[in-house]
Amino acid sequence: MMTSHDLHKRRSAAVARGVSSVIESYVDHAGGGTLTDVDGKEWIDFASGIAVTSVGNAAPRVVAAVRAQVERFTHTCFMVAPYEQYVAVCEMLNALTPGDFDKRSMLVNSGAEAVENAVKIARHATGRTAVVAFDHAYHGRTNLTMALTAKNMPYKHRFGPFAGEVYRVPMSYPLRDGGLSGADAAARAIDLVSSQIGATNVAAVLIEPIQGEGGFVVPAPGFLPALSAWAREAGAVFIADEIQTGFCRTGDWFASSHEGVVPDLMTLAKGIAGGLPLGAVTGRADIMDAVHPGGLGGTYGGNPLACAAALASVETMRDLDLVTAARRIDLTMGGRLRDLAAEDPRIAEVRGRGAMLAVEITQPGTLTPDPVTTGAVSAECHRRGLLTLTCGTYGNVLRFLPPLVIDDRTLERGLDTLVAAFAAA
Repeated sequence: MMTSHDLHKRRSAAVARGVSSVIESYVDHAGGGTLTDVDGKEWIDFASGIAVTSVGNAAPRVVAAVRAQVERFTHTCFMVAPYEQYVAVCEMLNALTPGDFDKRSMLVNSGAEAVENAVKIARHATGRTAVVAFDHAYHGRTNLTMALTAKNMPYKHRFGPFAGEVYRVPMSYPLRDGGLSGADAAARAIDLVSSQIGATNVAAVLIEPIQGEGGFVVPAPGFLPALSAWAREAGAVFIADEIQTGFCRTGDWFASSHEGVVPDLMTLAKGIAGGLPLGAVTGRADIMDAVHPGGLGGTYGGNPLACAAALASVETMRDLDLVTAARRIDLTMGGRLRDLAAEDPRIAEVRGRGAMLAVEITQPGTLTPDPVTTGAVSAECHRRGLLTLTCGTYGNVLRFLPPLVIDDRTLERGLDTLVAAFAAA
């Protein structure tokens, strides 16, 4: 059997250098909050494939649904010969997402593709062009979504020029805002939009309810409702990018719901389909249906295998009550992280919600980012068999995204390893 060392040699000769990986171990099988590599080493999984495998890496219902579907047919292209599975997923999303108004959905392959289509729909529906995005945002790696993404390295460096009519305004970042309230942070952003872009030119306001790659930044209370209300008054489409926060991850089905925000459109992906590639745009029927027939679609969008997986994944979330599971993870992990922060002055803040938690690491007693220590702690976690990810505009945030089906013992073992890694780094 090939070892990780053997596979890494093959990879170096075959895979483009620009495609990187967090660890150099190669997975053989996974599930239940752990991964096992081809060398037999077990890894506790605090990454979930970047918030994708919320129901586990091989959830029984997802496996069974995909196996049954693959025996029926793997592809016809919904735009050529449609099938029930695509319709069923759209019905499910229309019912599950916030808002009691009439909704429509479309299916795509990824989060970036969902964002691209949401912007297309908003521009078409409003007849406007400007899109407002935020500091520290991450929305994808395509040309338009790179323009919407804030961080240069590694996402944007030397890949321009980027799509135009994208405007960036300040995010509510409580740790670095000097106590600015959510309402005041929103007023700051809205003033820039009004004075530098013009409200009547704005097609869409696009925001992650909790930022992902930007550092798991949770805006101050009142920030999201104020932006949503302004967009409604200005005739702009309010788009919530729930690609990383959706499907029980934050202790609710969607992070927008924590403050009662009802977006016009939502972009969805990651946790939607138990690891199979699927994304979606869901929102108000009048906005979604503004686009002419043939204006939306894609060859693989809503592939029947991914649709079967999505239906089984959401059924699993309901039956296992993964909303409550995420809240339980928050109680355990959040408590341990706060205890750690009280002892380690390098941790400036513990933040997040549900099973989407992070620590920001700075030079003690300051807000100066410390990406070196962050990288060292993460590397020590990896050496000890805990899979963690870093993020943040300054590279100084450790983020934790355990699968929502992780058992208490495995979660505690992972947290023990994290504490030991901080002590050793």
